[in-house]
Amino acid sequence: QVQLVESGGGLVQAGGSLRLSCAASERTFSSYAMAWFRRAPGKEREFVASFRWNRTYPADSVKGRVTISRDNAKNTMYLEMNNLKPEDTAVYYCAADSRRPLTVMTTPGDYEYWGQGTQVTVSS
Repeated sequence: QVQLVESGGGLVQAGGSLRLSCAASERTFSSYAMAWFRRAPGKEREFVASFRWNRTYPADSVKGRVTISRDNAKNTMYLEMNNLKPEDTAVYYCAADSRRPLTVMTTPGDYEYWGQGTQVTVSS
């Protein structure tokens, strides 16, 4: 059972930046498919970005503003977000899947493991 713990959320002004972290409990983390999702109040959980082959695959809503990186030695994935907007306000979750590590997946049901989330609030 992989455990994921997010951190780094907080309150930021529009136009600002944040870096979220997702620490995994498994050393095999490096072979998993990984992604970030978010859930805004009153909305469904939505895809933010995934990371495969050292590339970030972002959703259209965040394209050009987010970058994912991984530090396999630390079993940690990061989401760097820039030029934040009030509509980016949400709880952000990291997700992992061991079954299809070579696939870029954008649906919550595709992922086996989830963190508890970290709140990001962007003020206007």
